[in-house]
Amino acid sequence: MYTTEDQILIETRVANEKKSAGAAYFLWFFLGFLSAHRFYLGKPITAILQICSYFLIIGFVWWVVDLFLIPGIIRDKMDETRGRMTRDMRRYAY
Repeated sequence: MYTTEDQILIETRVANEKKSAGAAYFLWFFLGFLSAHRFYLGKPITAILQICSYFLIIGFVWWVVDLFLIPGIIRDKMDETRGRMTRDMRRYAY
């Protein structure tokens, strides 16, 4: 079972690795055509797909949709970090 110290360590790590929504929106607004916000948020494959799709007009729609997806991407990354830290703690606890 996890101690309070373990939980604090996990949450500290999650907070330290959290991406800034402000930075993501800044990149989205000013460098969205380069998919800089997706690279920043750790989504390089979809960033490349987005750049390629700009040639088909779909990329612009995708860029607008990203306006609403950024908070969820940040939340998913935090959950991923939390899960990774929890697995690591289990591995080293035994």
